[in-house]
Amino acid sequence: MTDTPVAHPRTPARPPAGPRPRPDAAATATPTSGGPIAPSGSDLHLELPATGGRRAALMAALREAIRSGRLAPGTRLPPYRSLAADLGIARNTAADAYAELAAEGWLTARQGSGTTVADRAEPVAPTRARRSSPEGRPAHDLRQGQPDAAVFPRTAWLAAGRRALTAAPNEAFGPGDPQGRRELRVALADYLARARGVRADPERIVICSGFAHALRLLFDGAGAVLGGPAAGPLAVEAYGLGFHRALLARAGVTAVPLPLDEDGARVDALAGHPEVRTALLTPAHQFPTGGPLHAARRTAVVDWARRCGGLVLEDDYDGEFRYDRRPVGALQGLDPERVVYLGSVSKSLSPALRLGWMVLPEQLVDRVLAAKGEREAWASALDQLTLAEFIDSGGYDRHVRRMRRRYRDRRDHLVDALAARAPHIEVSGIAAGLHAVLRLAPGTERSVVKAAAYRGLALDGLADYRHPLIGQDAMPTTDGLVVGYATPPDHAYQAAVAALCDILPTPL
Repeated sequence: MTDTPVAHPRTPARPPAGPRPRPDAAATATPTSGGPIAPSGSDLHLELPATGGRRAALMAALREAIRSGRLAPGTRLPPYRSLAADLGIARNTAADAYAELAAEGWLTARQGSGTTVADRAEPVAPTRARRSSPEGRPAHDLRQGQPDAAVFPRTAWLAAGRRALTAAPNEAFGPGDPQGRRELRVALADYLARARGVRADPERIVICSGFAHALRLLFDGAGAVLGGPAAGPLAVEAYGLGFHRALLARAGVTAVPLPLDEDGARVDALAGHPEVRTALLTPAHQFPTGGPLHAARRTAVVDWARRCGGLVLEDDYDGEFRYDRRPVGALQGLDPERVVYLGSVSKSLSPALRLGWMVLPEQLVDRVLAAKGEREAWASALDQLTLAEFIDSGGYDRHVRRMRRRYRDRRDHLVDALAARAPHIEVSGIAAGLHAVLRLAPGTERSVVKAAAYRGLALDGLADYRHPLIGQDAMPTTDGLVVGYATPPDHAYQAAVAALCDILPTPL
C-alpha cells in the first residue's frame, strides 16, 4: 500500500479483525457517553524513520510506546485523521495501523469513546538503577526535622493564594527578581521585627529556598560569598546536622567544632582559633541538644565578631515554637552588621514550600545577589506572593499559635508517658522546638536504636549529630535519642509514643 490519500479513508485495506475506530470518535466523547473518560492523548509524540513502510513503522512505534509504559492502559489516542496530519502520512495508513493493533489486542476501539490503549496491554517496567531503600515505611515515625504534614493550613493557604494572584501585578508573572518579591520582603521585615526581634529592612532581605540553599550561596561554588581559600575555617556547634557538615565539606570549608554545655555553645573556645572569622550557631534552641544560648554568651560572641571583623550565622530554625519560657529573641538584634539571620517556613509550615530568607549586613547584600544570579531560579514568585498575603492577613500568626498549642500538647503527652513508664529517663530540650532528647545510660544508645528499628520505630541516636572532630577531652560523649514529636499525624501519635516506651531500657 502506498501513502497516497484516498477519497474514503474508512475503506478497509486489511481484514477488519477488530472494531474500526470512528474518524473523530475521541473528539466527540463526552462525560455522559457511558463510563469514565480515559486520559486524553490528543498530542502524541512518535518518531518514524525516514524510509520504509509507513504503516509498519507507525505500528512498531505505537507498540514500543505501550511496552515502555509511555502510553499507559486507558490512554486515549488522537483520532487517526489528526495523527496522520501530525505525522505527514496518509489517513488510511493511520486507520489501518489502528485497526491492526486493535486486532492484536494492543488497542481498544469503542463507539463514542475513541481508540484507547487496551487495559491488558501491560507495560514493561524500564530497567534502571534503583536506590537502595529500607524495608518500607516505618510503623511509627519519630524522626525530627519536619512538622505534622497533615495539618498544613490548606484552606487558608488556598484563600491567601487566590487573593495574592488577584492582586498581583502583571510583572509578577515574568522573570523573578533574585532578591525576592518585594511584597514578601516587606511582610517579613514587619513579622521578624515583631515576632523575633530582628532589625530588618526589606532591602537587606534576600529570599532563598531554605537554609541549605543559604549555606550554598554563602560557601559553595565560584560565586560563594564567604567561601574560598582566603575565607578560613568556620566554627560550628559540636552537635548539628550531618547534612550541613557534608555540604560545607563539599565546598572545601573546614569546620571547627565548639563544645556545648547546659548554656549552649562554648563561644569562649573561639579565642583558641584565631584563624576563624565566622561562626554558625543555633542561639534560640540549640540543635539538637536543646536550650538557648546563655545571655552572656550571646553578648560575648557578638563582641568576638566585632573584634575580629567576623560574622555570626544565626540559624533560627524553629524560633516560633516555645512553650515553658519567655521567647528568646534573635541574636541578630544585637548587631545587624555582624549577624546573618537565616530562617525558613520548613518547620512552621512545610519544607515542601521551599521558602527561606536571609537578613544580611548591608555589605553582603550585593554579593549574595551576585551569587544568586540575574534571575530567581529557586523560589516560586507565586509562592512568595502567597506567603506575603498569608503573613499580612494574620493567617501565619494564627497558624503558628495553633501549632504551638498542638505541639505543646504532644510534648506534654511524651513527657507524661515517660514519667509513667520510664521515669529513669531524663528528657531535655523540651522548652521549645519540635523534638526532645532522651538521655540514656552510657553504652546503650546503639542497642536501643537497633531495637527501635526492629520494632518499626524510626528515630535517631544522638551520636548521629556529633561532629566527628570533637574529642572526648573537649566534650564527653552522651548517649541519647532525638525524638521528633511533631512528625506523626494525630491518629498515630499515641501508638508511636507507646512503641517508644516499649524499647527503652530498664534501669539496672
